[in-house]
Amino acid sequence: MRSGDILILGLESSCDETAAAVVADGHRLLSNVVASQVEIHRRFGGVVPEVASRQHLRALNPVIELALEKAGLGWGDLTAVAVTRGPGLLGSLLMGLMAAKTLAFALGKPLIAVHHIRAHIYANFLTHPRIRFPFVALVVSGGHTDLIYATGHSQFRLVGSTRDDAAGEAFDKVARFLGLEYPGGPSIERKAREGNPAAFPLPRLRSSEDLSTSFSGLKTAVIYRWRQAQARGEKVRVEDVAASFQNTVVSVLEEKAFAAVRAFRVPTLLLAGGVTANGYLRERFLARAREENIQLFLPPPELCTDNAAMVAAAAYYQFLRGDFASLGVSAEANLPLD
Repeated sequence: MRSGDILILGLESSCDETAAAVVADGHRLLSNVVASQVEIHRRFGGVVPEVASRQHLRALNPVIELALEKAGLGWGDLTAVAVTRGPGLLGSLLMGLMAAKTLAFALGKPLIAVHHIRAHIYANFLTHPRIRFPFVALVVSGGHTDLIYATGHSQFRLVGSTRDDAAGEAFDKVARFLGLEYPGGPSIERKAREGNPAAFPLPRLRSSEDLSTSFSGLKTAVIYRWRQAQARGEKVRVEDVAASFQNTVVSVLEEKAFAAVRAFRVPTLLLAGGVTANGYLRERFLARAREENIQLFLPPPELCTDNAAMVAAAAYYQFLRGDFASLGVSAEANLPLD
């Protein structure tokens, strides 16, 4: 390590991933360890909050120790400890927050409480540390579909969100209806590669004039159209349904994101969140960005899903402005961005 490096240990436990990472100076990734619970929750078809909390309790210590080992650091080398405060599952958040508080107190290091959605955005800074403000960010995950206008490291404003189901949630629900395994996003993407979206036409979602989204009606349309086809004796391929659904969701996200770029007259768009690991979505956005001469940033797929590297990256900029948390800070399941 170089003398003067700011070394932040990040912890993430907002849902069903137990993660720890060490990041130097906000962008140099020294370690990134994730213990996934996907196989455990797959049997239930979704995340069971109580089960997730118990798994975090089991996994946190080994994950933290491995992150330090991979980074080649000792406890005393750390500059600060960062952790996701919210939003997320309350029990899961509490596990990570308690671990971070304990470490910060024992080591005498600053504690930095990070907003989960902000952290997703900062996954981009791990690979592109010189991103310039202002920009628009689209964060798409299982629980969130948010459009954010950012003018500085401490100025993030939510300008659009989902009215009902988030995009990732809709992927999970449609996958479950089609008999595909959890998590739904990767399952639908795999099936969609072999499908024809035109073979299972879905109604184009009516787009509101603002930057909000809505996917509940699309999920209902898939079910209704499927049952209609069955009643008429038509053969419906799961691959075609997956392709049509995926295409429709991505079209809505694309429309809203580039509308926000135009509305705020910014030259830069950032994508973040687990759904942005979807290959079809990435191809569509890259093509549209080239057409409109917009600078587009996407994290690598492994940094799109929940991880602690993004938490440590976001925390670096909070560290620089002295934005520390007290040991009495609480977890908030519905922590607002502002």
